Amino acid sequence: MAVTVEIVRNEIVVPSPATGGGEMVPLTAFDRAATDGFIPTVFAWDATSATSTPSNDAIKEGLAAVLARFPHLAGRFAVDDRGRTCFCLNDAGVRFLEAAAAGDLADALARHDVAAHVNDLYPQAEKENGDEPLLQVQLTRYTCGGLVIGAVSHHQVADGQSMSVFFTAWAAAVRTAGAHLPTPFVDRAAVASPRNPPTPAFDHRNIEFKGENSRSHTYGTLPLDRMTNIAVHFPEDFVAGIKSRVGVRCSTFQCILAHAWKKITAARDLSPEEFTQVRVAINCRGRANPPVPLDYFGNMVLWAFPRMQVRDLLSSSYATVVGVIRDAVAKVNEEYIQSFVDFGEVAAGDELAPTAAEPGTVFCPDLEVDSWIGFRFHDLDFGGGPPSAFLPPDLPVEGMLILVPSCSGKGGVEMFMALDEHHVEALRQICYSMD
Repeated sequence: MAVTVEIVRNEIVVPSPATGGGEMVPLTAFDRAATDGFIPTVFAWDATSATSTPSNDAIKEGLAAVLARFPHLAGRFAVDDRGRTCFCLNDAGVRFLEAAAAGDLADALARHDVAAHVNDLYPQAEKENGDEPLLQVQLTRYTCGGLVIGAVSHHQVADGQSMSVFFTAWAAAVRTAGAHLPTPFVDRAAVASPRNPPTPAFDHRNIEFKGENSRSHTYGTLPLDRMTNIAVHFPEDFVAGIKSRVGVRCSTFQCILAHAWKKITAARDLSPEEFTQVRVAINCRGRANPPVPLDYFGNMVLWAFPRMQVRDLLSSSYATVVGVIRDAVAKVNEEYIQSFVDFGEVAAGDELAPTAAEPGTVFCPDLEVDSWIGFRFHDLDFGGGPPSAFLPPDLPVEGMLILVPSCSGKGGVEMFMALDEHHVEALRQICYSMD
């Protein structure tokens, strides 16, 4: 029998103290390029930490305190007198749900239909609702004492780097009530300052947005029941083994992506003549000129597109594939970033659609990867220790990968992805092979 989840309280939490005066802050080009929708994040704490887990009221009070430092999350979308979409910093607050699950957390996560259960553990925000809170949180308590905190935040408010800073600040506010809380850098105008005159030099309308010649138009669709969500755990020693194969210093992200790209391409059994590329999210904070503070709260992501012919990808060494990834990433430099900012100014009044894929999209022969490997999960301690698990939402896009640090061991990586069911068994058979 499935574990049922019942919402027992639904309220709005506002910043304490109040900070907003209704200031209107236009979206930057980076915000407009981000997914126009809500992104779920779900963490679990098992029953072993139940005795030291704070109460729901303490978690709520910490949320109110930290929201005062992150006013965009407590605001709403609005339109200014120039017709631009803006954040209205009005302290309207975030949705806060409390729920009870009639069952044991470990049992719920061990079931074959765990994806359906995870979807009950975070608020189901309505993108079309103009007054929808931009951050919504759900606390679910299990009869065993386990706790799940699920949140959805609108991606045009902030990227993964920003939300990781928010989550750890929230945990610190709960864990040490009255502690000094960080004040992030929130000046959106300062990070997206165009040249005079603005002179975009790249085809951003078709790269970051869905223009007439955007690659997104070439992707097909697949019934959702033919997509299989899979999880692969790469332990620390496996990651070290790939790095040794590369032979030169490389990041964990680069080596795992090189491995995953090779193995998924092989499992798809593509023609050797075909080309495959990966859409790689790049944090531009340190790449801009001048650099943007690492604690900037907003979106500061563009994308790199490493591309190889299938024959070359499958026959090349890990060092070669990592080199292709690095070369593509290097193209997202200060010149490219400034060009994108300039394009944002030129296209300020245009209707632009981000390239985020709709449910059912098939990226094959391509991939898209989002990485949270830099997220310090061990800092997400509300008082009962770090989370025991990161629970991925059901991914509805074939070829979408999410990489997160393992909660079970230092240095390990969890890879969550959606794949055509016809390719799943082939990937399972080769995913740990380094041949």
